[in-house]
Amino acid sequence: MLKDKTVVIGVSGGIAVYKVCDVVSRLKKIGVNVHVIMTKSATEFVAPLTFQSLSQNYVVSDMFEEPKTWDVEHISLAKKADVFLIAPATANVIGKIACGISDDMLSTTVMATKGKVLIAPAMNTNMYENPIVQRNIDTLKALNYDFIEPESGRLACGDMGKGKLASPENIVEAVVNALTKKQDLKGKRIMITAGPTVESIDPVRYLTNRSTGKMGYAIAKEAIERGAEVTLVSGPTKLDPPKNLRKFIKIESAQEMYEAVLDNLEENQVIIKSAAVADYKPKSYCDKKIKKNDGDLVIDLDRNKDIAYEIGKIKNDKILVGFAAETNDLIENAKNKVKKKNLDFIVANDLTKEGAGFGVDTNIVKIIDKDGIISEYPIMKKEEVANVILDKVKSLL
Repeated sequence: MLKDKTVVIGVSGGIAVYKVCDVVSRLKKIGVNVHVIMTKSATEFVAPLTFQSLSQNYVVSDMFEEPKTWDVEHISLAKKADVFLIAPATANVIGKIACGISDDMLSTTVMATKGKVLIAPAMNTNMYENPIVQRNIDTLKALNYDFIEPESGRLACGDMGKGKLASPENIVEAVVNALTKKQDLKGKRIMITAGPTVESIDPVRYLTNRSTGKMGYAIAKEAIERGAEVTLVSGPTKLDPPKNLRKFIKIESAQEMYEAVLDNLEENQVIIKSAAVADYKPKSYCDKKIKKNDGDLVIDLDRNKDIAYEIGKIKNDKILVGFAAETNDLIENAKNKVKKKNLDFIVANDLTKEGAGFGVDTNIVKIIDKDGIISEYPIMKKEEVANVILDKVKSLL
């Protein structure tokens, strides 16, 4: 299955270059076709001949050297790449890619590829934790570049901390996962709601909640990678939308989200309601800022429509997935929601548990179906939780 797959490995300059020799060897042993591009700095640590012998392909290190084929070399390699791995990825090369700079063969080729890009950072702890480096990493993550997290331990400089290149085993596992990503949702249309809603009180103040949208955006990203055509209806977040969305609809209030979901309901087979929708809204909106006075301020609230409940009444054969974020009586509350809202299943999480809920990159969930069957999962990255949810959706399609 992997013999028709090609991995291009971009090697930048760092002491961890020697580990990438093992990565190339392991990939070759499982049948992957490997091409290596080295920066000039990388050749100071390991000779190109080493990678050439291991990959059994010519190694490119100089953008202006005499070409070995009639192909435009960086375009040819970019097209060949099913996965483009950068390891070790220095702060320099991460910064260049984040800023769109292409001044050597590695950065030029990665700019031209449409293959999946995996980046394995390796650097001193202080460099890795530098806010500029972290901003560049966040920029690339938002653009669907995936990162293989560095490990903690003793670094080459003698410091202790995070910054060691991930082990060859972990890097190869990430590459193989990227190469074998299933396209089992190809052609399926999925609508996902994400983030909070905002209910205005006056031009300055509003009611909202702590949702950041990370879970819904992770589901959208993973669904796209599995071939689905995704409509994302999102409340206000600081996240960049995943690439290749079919539709991206920005809303603020619960009413706007309700209308957007209804407008797009017919054309979607699956609706995943991961948004944290406000239950209540101010009964009246004041078009001028409410001034404080000596007394208390009382704001009358009206109930917002329960979007999942309304969709559950008219969904017919569509798959409807709900979420339950609770601080108490998790199972009982979640089961009641499944029944009341006519859900196919619900994703329940306890907000009091560390590593679950809003604003973090992980979650701890239980999935409860309409028959009351409960599946429990350990703490996982939200991308992993997203695939658990999508696996369940796939089983119902």
